[in-house]
Parts: sequence; C-alpha cells; structure tokens
Amino acid sequence: MDVCDGVDRDGSCELAQVGGTWKRTDAEALYELPFAELMFRAQSVHRDNFDPNHVETASLLSVKTGGCPEDCGYCAQSARYETGVKATRLMDRSDVVTAAQRAKKAGATRFCMAAAWRSPKDRDLDRVCEMVSAVKDLGMETCVTLGMLTPKQAARLSEAGLDFYNHNVDTSPDFYGRIITTRSLQDRIDTLERVREAGIKVCCGGIIGMGERAQDRLDMLVLLANLSKPPESVPINLWSEVKGVPVVDTAEAPDPIALVRLVATARIMMPRSVIRLSAGRHDITDELHALCFLAGANSIFIGDVLLTTKNPTAHRDVKLLTKLGITSALA
Repeated sequence: MDVCDGVDRDGSCELAQVGGTWKRTDAEALYELPFAELMFRAQSVHRDNFDPNHVETASLLSVKTGGCPEDCGYCAQSARYETGVKATRLMDRSDVVTAAQRAKKAGATRFCMAAAWRSPKDRDLDRVCEMVSAVKDLGMETCVTLGMLTPKQAARLSEAGLDFYNHNVDTSPDFYGRIITTRSLQDRIDTLERVREAGIKVCCGGIIGMGERAQDRLDMLVLLANLSKPPESVPINLWSEVKGVPVVDTAEAPDPIALVRLVATARIMMPRSVIRLSAGRHDITDELHALCFLAGANSIFIGDVLLTTKNPTAHRDVKLLTKLGITSALA
C-alpha cells in the first residue's frame, strides 16, 4: 500500500484515514521522507482534522501512588525497585475535587486520575467512580488509568460518566518483553477492547527513549493505528530518568529530529487522534516543542509534576504558546 500517493496538494489523504491496514513498511516510507516533505504532509493532514493553532490542555493527578506489583522496568512506582517513591493510599474524593478545581482554574480542560494498580479492586473502583462523577460535575472531561479492567469494571466506569481510559501499550510487540514480564501486551489490548465495548474513549500511546530502536517506535504506531479503532488520544512520553529501575541501563534519549519525525508519522497514520506531548517535556527546548506542534502534536499536560516526574511550569507553557500564537485554555 502506497500511503504517500493519497496526499494531495490540498492536504487531503483518504488512505491515511483507513485504519487496520498499516504495515511497518508503510510507516517507514513516511518516517524516512525528506524532512520538509514529511512535515508538509503531516501539517496538511493535521489541518484537515484540527485547528492547527490550538493545543488541548490536560492535567494529571496521582490519586494512588507507588506500591504497584508490576515489574515495568521504566516505572518509579513499582514495588519491585528501590526508587524512593513512597506508597500511598487512595486519595479522598474531596481532595481530588479540590485538585481538579485548581487544574480547571489553571486552564486544564481534561482531568486525568492515575492509580498505581495492576487492576482495581471493586471497592476501590466504587470510590474512583465517585471521583469521576464529581469531576464531571465541574464541567471537565475525565480520564483515569487504573490498570487492567474486567468488562463489568469498564461498564461501571462508563455509567459514572468517564470520558477516556488511559492504558498505554508502552512500546512495540518485539521490545515489550524486555521491559515488562508481569503483564502481557495482549492483556493490555484486551483491556482496551473492554473499554471500547463500554463506550469509553481510548487514550493509548507509549514511551520512547528506553533503548528501543526506531523500528520499535514505528511498530508501536502500527499497533495503535491498527486497533479496531485508533485511540482518540495518543500520548507520546519521553522516558524521564528514574534511579533504581532496569531501564536506566538501556535508556538513550531520542534524537530531537527523530522525535519530530515520530510525531509527524503518528499524525499521518492516525489523522483524527489527538497527539499529546506527555512526560519528558521539561527536557525539550522551545524550538523542539514548536517543531512537534508543527508536525501535528496538539495536546500537552500542564502542571509542575506528572505523577512522579517533573513537568514545565505553567509560566513557561503560557510564554511558549503565546510566542507561537497557539491558543489554549491556559490562564
């Protein structure tokens, strides 16, 4: 399939709209285009589907930190590694609502709640559902990430009014086993399908910079684009150094242009998905931010902390977006 022939001078791209048919060779053909050509095609597809001068702003809160039994080799919250992260209990609903109110005042339109679980117990899920309903009452979009779900649990979250469920595939099928052994990639895909069946939108992406190859990153995009329906939100995380986890031994920061190429390729392969620059933004320059936005990224997390890692300050984000003429809900 020659995906490139589908892009006209006006930016339309019918082939790029078709899900479930992507191969790595297709992704490589896009990724390896001359840079100016790749950027033109990505920006054309982006303009067909989104306002190119607007960025979505979301906020992320850890409602239950640390103590996770999984062995994800990149994660500070795994109980298997000595990372200095202290395990906490599930937050009270009132405290979560207060945090959501602050996030809304700061300019977040979506509020994401994360709990470090392999999968939630039903009694804990009941409390999370109360949080979801309370945040919805503030007029914000809601998202949670709680680990693996049963069909009944997904249905319960849907009944509470949940908008998005985040469950990342993390990396390619080939590289996956090198960073996680306690949960299979198929386990993750099964949860995504249960979320879909419950009528909840999917937020699913991965992490780069853990020692994977460029082809692993492209295989991850192929996996996402070939799901029964591509995720509505695709977070691209840059691994942030965590002392005490196995990935420290393999991690290598991606080349900046490689990151832009990946964003552009994701935009073309998943034209209607929101592409979010997620963890690791504190390490990238204003210039690299600008190139990623030009390539089709159109969402960021705001707030000084993302779970256990640093994030750019609100002042820096406001200054950057203003400089670029990009609108957002930031105060």
